[in-house]
Amino acid sequence: MGEFKVQKSIEEINEKIRRGEAVVVTAEEMVRIVKEVGPVEAAREVDVVTTGTFSPMCSSGAFINFGHPVPTIKAYRVWLNGVPAYAGLAAVDIYIGATEPAEDDPLNKVFPGEFRYGGGHVIHDLVAGKKVHLRAIAYGTHCYPRKEYETEITLKDLPYAVLCNPRNAYQNYNCAINLSEKTLYTYMGILRPHAGNANYATAGQLSPLLKDPYLKTIGIGTRIFLGGAKGYVIYAGTQHNMNVKRTDKGVPFTPAATLMVLGNLKEMDPRWVVGTSHLGYGCSMAVGLGIPIPILNEEVARYAGLSDEEIFTQIVDYAYDYPNGIKRNYGVVSYAELKSGKIKVLDKEVPTVPISSYVRAREIAEILKGWIKRGEMLLTEPVAPIPGAELFPFRPRKQ
Repeated sequence: MGEFKVQKSIEEINEKIRRGEAVVVTAEEMVRIVKEVGPVEAAREVDVVTTGTFSPMCSSGAFINFGHPVPTIKAYRVWLNGVPAYAGLAAVDIYIGATEPAEDDPLNKVFPGEFRYGGGHVIHDLVAGKKVHLRAIAYGTHCYPRKEYETEITLKDLPYAVLCNPRNAYQNYNCAINLSEKTLYTYMGILRPHAGNANYATAGQLSPLLKDPYLKTIGIGTRIFLGGAKGYVIYAGTQHNMNVKRTDKGVPFTPAATLMVLGNLKEMDPRWVVGTSHLGYGCSMAVGLGIPIPILNEEVARYAGLSDEEIFTQIVDYAYDYPNGIKRNYGVVSYAELKSGKIKVLDKEVPTVPISSYVRAREIAEILKGWIKRGEMLLTEPVAPIPGAELFPFRPRKQ
């Protein structure tokens, strides 16, 4: 790691955690510490920084094995509480996606559709201990002769269930506005005409990937908070892109890195895995996710101490530019400005609306902090970097 003034290893930090001596702070607290004493002293003082985010994460779902009835079945199509699950895996293995609507949902035929129940709601109901109706049909084989199966399932009774989310923890995201003359119903919420509001979806200074913008400590195998339980980063998420324009402090201006994550659904809490309905757009699921950042040196401390004033995003029109793939923005704003409740767009004062919960993000960071301080969770050494992260090695700054 070169000539850093402070150098620690994950194993050294874990040993301090085992002894109950590790200094663990939330990302909010780290902002204050770095501001007061600088990154070098902060790196000496702090061992771990905890982060958090709670927001709709559409690219989420669960792998489930529902167990063989007698006689056995090779499921061809499966529904959970009327929501289709993907059955093209193995005999009784299925995947249910958070955005899959109930089969009888009218969708947007009566606009705007309400999307009252979908895959995210099914997953939430399972985690909440509720009974879920399963229906499966099959074409029948010699080894799997059964052609129909209906039963009530609970998470406790399932042989296997994991949350496996192909794309979570987006590193930054757009601030959405609507420059048209009609109301828009989007995954960024309802956007009023003539830039009547500006919606944003990131926790800013608490957001996991914004506190390690080059993914120098987060990699494949990193242990995380996921849905109220301990989970893991298993690869880059879909749409992952590290080759983006950044500030001089490394923060991307646009959507950038993403993570694929996995955890045991049976250990999760319904408070942190919540089915959501988005008027005129569809159903989804809000997921609680937090990542511990080991403070290995002053460079990591500097990134972990970035404040809302130093984190920016772009303002994008969702009426014309976004649906037509036009790469244009109407300025950049800091998260401090967004959280103030209003920003200026095209010389107009526009109210801002978060679609993620900063209060819950703060709660996740505190929970993760408690786990580590009590020795209930150790840090993990990544087995490999997230693709693209290897292009940004540690480089000490000249003093």
